[in-house]
Amino acid sequence: MARRKTRKKSSNKLLKTAILLILFIGLWFIYQQPAVQKRINEVLHPRKPAPTAVQTVPEPEVPAPKPQQGNLPPPEPVVVPPSTKDVTYTVKNPQFDNLSYGVPGAADSIIEREGYALGYIEKHEQPAWVQYIMTSEEVSRRAAKRGDDFRPDPDVPTGSATPQDYTRSGYDRGHLAPAADMSFSVKTMSESFFMSNMSPQAPQFNRGIWSKLEKQVRHFATKEKRIVVVTGPILPAEKTITIGANKVTVPQYYYKVIYDTTPPEKMIGFVLPNKGSNADLRTFVVTVDRVEELTGLDFFSTVPKEKQEQLERTITVENWDWIRK
Repeated sequence: MARRKTRKKSSNKLLKTAILLILFIGLWFIYQQPAVQKRINEVLHPRKPAPTAVQTVPEPEVPAPKPQQGNLPPPEPVVVPPSTKDVTYTVKNPQFDNLSYGVPGAADSIIEREGYALGYIEKHEQPAWVQYIMTSEEVSRRAAKRGDDFRPDPDVPTGSATPQDYTRSGYDRGHLAPAADMSFSVKTMSESFFMSNMSPQAPQFNRGIWSKLEKQVRHFATKEKRIVVVTGPILPAEKTITIGANKVTVPQYYYKVIYDTTPPEKMIGFVLPNKGSNADLRTFVVTVDRVEELTGLDFFSTVPKEKQEQLERTITVENWDWIRK
């Protein structure tokens, strides 16, 4: 009986050894698989998370406003007889110097006044241009308060627009020669309210960015001592939107050009859409040449040609003194 137990124990021992050997071989084959090896290594040797780097991000630089290069209307000059170029006009009131730098363009009526001169376009019932000289002394002299006496201009032979053309139209009677620029005398202030000096302007434009530009131009006059200003609407060849019984054209854009006659001389132009804007004025800067392309006008024609061409093709934004907010 004792010998049978010994044989049974030996058989059990061999069986266990065989099973362990088979398990060992199976595990060895499984371990040889790359994915299994990678997983086991990850468990046995876990990676420590990389420390988070603390970076100091500098504040972005705010670029200076750039002069406007696009988004302007295509050149579409006013159609008036004769051509707006090479205008022959004899000054009727030499005591006024507003046309001493040339007549910007032909018009149905050219009117000279102490404060400004203008070229009235009957088809559009507003001027294509208003030109005047402004000095630092005139800016500082406040001889008259705003009167708001809007009225037709008796000097327009065909009859000007009327205040009633603007009534309930949704547009302001927008000054071209600003009342504040004409406050150096009671007469010039009053004459700034003739309807020949008005153009339909969106309220947000007239009371916002346009008013801001007018203030900036007065600042230019104060700093530069003497400037020549030409301003007006960019009139379409054909009427689109009109207001009132006289069908006053509503322009889509307005312009201003300024000539600083104090050495070193310089020029600058602006083109603005007839709508509200919070943009920096410098984003509306263009060359005077560009304004001429858009309007068909010829500014400062009495300036020697070579000097005129050089000044009109150059933008000198950094050389002008800008009002700081």
